[in-house]
Amino acid sequence: MQKGCSHILTSTTFKNVIHSVENTYQTLDCTGAALVIFHNNELKVEQYYGKQSAKEDARLVQPDTKFHIASCRKSYVAFAVAYALHYGYIRSLDDEILMYLPLSHQKEIYKGTTIRHLVTHSHGLTESNGEGVREFTAGTSWAYRGINVELISEIIQFTTKKTIAAIVNDEVFTPLNFTETNWYNTFDDTFVDVIGKENNRHWSASKNLDGSKMNMYVSARELAKWGLIHLNKGSLNGEQVLDPNIFKLATTIQSTPYSNVDLPDNGIFWFVKASQAKKSEIGALVPNGAYQILGYTTVTLLVIPSENIVAVRAFNSYGNPEGYDYLKDVRAFGDAIILDLK
Repeated sequence: MQKGCSHILTSTTFKNVIHSVENTYQTLDCTGAALVIFHNNELKVEQYYGKQSAKEDARLVQPDTKFHIASCRKSYVAFAVAYALHYGYIRSLDDEILMYLPLSHQKEIYKGTTIRHLVTHSHGLTESNGEGVREFTAGTSWAYRGINVELISEIIQFTTKKTIAAIVNDEVFTPLNFTETNWYNTFDDTFVDVIGKENNRHWSASKNLDGSKMNMYVSARELAKWGLIHLNKGSLNGEQVLDPNIFKLATTIQSTPYSNVDLPDNGIFWFVKASQAKKSEIGALVPNGAYQILGYTTVTLLVIPSENIVAVRAFNSYGNPEGYDYLKDVRAFGDAIILDLK
């Protein structure tokens, strides 16, 4: 079945990435998608595809459509961590997490684990039967697990006396008029229906609005605006609205070198390009210094500072169809942009 497209703004320059996103849209089990690209701080592409759900009378995907962003929310968690570091609530990335957890939440297994380990996925912790267990010695390897966000959420609240959501609302969303970005537990007709969530063991619906859970929805255009603020190091429309050091902390490589060169590099949660590691989510053609965040809904925010690019793709799927290689696909997204710029 062909799925239609509405053009707010299209471009002959970016035909490769448009084709890449349309191909992903046809491949995934989804009903809607979006693509937004800024180049040199100018909007170059804004396209919307399909409908917000599989219902007969479903609303068309449009500029105010809010997509479930899954792990892309970690870019907002990263802001809260960098904020806590910048303002001294957390003294150093190399402090052990036990320094910043209430006594009642401290566990022997956390010994030797630092803030840096949590935010670069090198902590070595996971959960089994509701208990924390150690997979590997902190700092020696890399694994994508949810326990680090849970611990960071506790640490942020314990140190700043504010939730992650409160920090980003007070510092970003409210002053900068972000009205299509937040954690939600009530939904109107601007929200997508997430296709495939019912049969996926990773799906979790939460009523919690403190920023620790995955119930975050964002419009593609505001996710791109978030990327622009990062590209411009806290500047928006030529005005310095947030401290540039916060964005530098979040998007500079913070992971320490691994003996396994195939493991990816991270800033604070962001994937940062420094080499073409086999487990990197960023395409081979994309220049070093680029940074990206990807969600299980295939929503992606890619920032390429050397090319002044911010690119967002969004879909309303959850999980991957059989035979779909998510790493190959997301790398192709970034590579297509670079091909378009040549």
